[in-house]
Amino acid sequence: MQQITFAKEFSEIIHKRRSVRIFDQKSVFNHEIVTQCLELATLSPNSSNLQLWEFYRVKESSSKFSALVKLCMGQKAAKTARELVVVVARRDLWKSRAKANYAYIEECYKDADPKKQKQALSYYGNLIPKLYSKYPGWSVLKKGIAFAAGLGSPMVREVSETAVRISVHKSVALAAMTFMHAMTAHGYDTCPMEGFDSKRVKKLLNLPAPSEISMIIACGKGLPEGIYGERFRIPNKAVIHEIP
Repeated sequence: MQQITFAKEFSEIIHKRRSVRIFDQKSVFNHEIVTQCLELATLSPNSSNLQLWEFYRVKESSSKFSALVKLCMGQKAAKTARELVVVVARRDLWKSRAKANYAYIEECYKDADPKKQKQALSYYGNLIPKLYSKYPGWSVLKKGIAFAAGLGSPMVREVSETAVRISVHKSVALAAMTFMHAMTAHGYDTCPMEGFDSKRVKKLLNLPAPSEISMIIACGKGLPEGIYGERFRIPNKAVIHEIP
């Protein structure tokens, strides 16, 4: 059987995607496409499958759209967007997400060898709580444990509270990239923005206190003038290294 690949199409999507800063406000914009692309984003790889992300959509028709644009420092990408997607990291939801994974694995392994079932469940029932729990001094203690364990054999070092937070944001960023590629595949453009007042955005959208905004993605049909010049990248030989 001949293998079907999508390498050509994927390459075209990668080269087509640009951060567009001016969108066409007159053309028809299908918000249902955003729905479909966000659903694809939830299929992105993420650390321990905890899926610690949320996406808040603010359409151009929303009563809060203008206020959000202002909090994005009035950037043209935000001002001309047809929809703004606020990508949020929810590190605080680890317990409920771990519980959901635990239940799923428990069901999958219900007819398996008890020993294998115990090993599979211990990841979410034992390891994840140790890594994600927060109480005074625990972050420092985790680093000490990792250091001691690493003296005799390979050991994951990124166990501090800061490292866990970074891990969550890495997973969120993977989902955001999937979303932007999906939008490109549908013929739409995006612009990920980091220039915004996170404190006021959280208040405007009534986001939970523990949530952290990773980025805000402007969506629309890009205009030619929305691309500020040819794409520039550092030479590949400066960033891609082969270890002999």
